[in-house]
Amino acid sequence: MRPTPRRLLRILVLLAVSWLALSCLVVIALRFVPPWTSATMMERRVEAFVGGEKDFDFRHRWVPWSAISPQVGIAVVAGEDQKFPFHHGFDVDAIQDAIDAADEGKRLRGASTISQQVAKNLFLWNGRSFVRKGLEAWYTVLIETFWPKRRILEVYMNIVELGDGVYGVGAASDAFFHAPPSRIGPAQAARLAAVLPNPRRYRVDAPSPYVQRRTAWILQQMGQLGGPGYLDRPPPARGRSR
Repeated sequence: MRPTPRRLLRILVLLAVSWLALSCLVVIALRFVPPWTSATMMERRVEAFVGGEKDFDFRHRWVPWSAISPQVGIAVVAGEDQKFPFHHGFDVDAIQDAIDAADEGKRLRGASTISQQVAKNLFLWNGRSFVRKGLEAWYTVLIETFWPKRRILEVYMNIVELGDGVYGVGAASDAFFHAPPSRIGPAQAARLAAVLPNPRRYRVDAPSPYVQRRTAWILQQMGQLGGPGYLDRPPPARGRSR
């Protein structure tokens, strides 16, 4: 007996509602529980296995906020998303600038906030499809709704790729500085942030001239923003524009 269209519609609605509820529950749980891995970590490990990369070395170690130098947080904000303390997940001005640049025929540039990068890295696959971007927006809204800014930044610093197979500031501090993440200084933090546009091409331990220039620029921005205290500024009230 074939299901009727109405029954199929009910099943689809039930599945959609169940998925929405499950995604909410997972995001709420991860506000308190450290994620043991991420979608991008799993994708890279599968890629290395399928590609037969025998020398691939996966490194990841979760480090709580209290054990990370405050210089790391302000460095990644200075380099990646200076409006992070104030926006609600999306930098509307940056998105508009990217659209205008594309309309003028210029090279397409990213406008993702740290919140969007957490959503993508934690839950989704790499790609530029409309489906993935829609899911990224959904998870970004959930993360901004259920997590405080400090938690968003803490997760970001622990799952972001900082070298080929090196994920998070804990693994990066071990691999590149041979020191605990609590002892990372401003220049080291800026160098970590400097490779984020392409951590498989740019290296923390062998910085190219581009990485050195970007490190200097990030250090300057860290000072102009006011240092780690910049991250403690209260966000604007919900519903108000800034």
